[in-house]
Amino acid sequence: MTDPVLLHRLAFARAGDKGNRLNLALVCRVPEAFDALAAQVTAERVAAHFAARHPSRVVRYDLPNLNAFNFVLDDVLDGGVNASLGLDGHGKTLSFHLLALPLDPDAAVRRALLAVETTI
Repeated sequence: MTDPVLLHRLAFARAGDKGNRLNLALVCRVPEAFDALAAQVTAERVAAHFAARHPSRVVRYDLPNLNAFNFVLDDVLDGGVNASLGLDGHGKTLSFHLLALPLDPDAAVRRALLAVETTI
């Protein structure tokens, strides 16, 4: 397997907003995916993935007991829901953008994919 694996194969996501700040919850489909995602879905990679939105800061909070991560992206909602002229001032659709992040299909990602496939 050499083609990138899209993040949505290993995780679910949910978005929320507070002013001009976006919160993205990323929850592993299986516990086996946590270490693979911790290694590849870094704050720096998320910032690069959202570069078109010009985040001023991206912070990742690890939630290992939940097999999840929370990303906080500052200044990506065009001023927030009351100031933005965009169709998605709350940033709800941005969770789907995160799930389109390509992952390197290294051994950890392949193990996590196998775990997902065997639980379906």
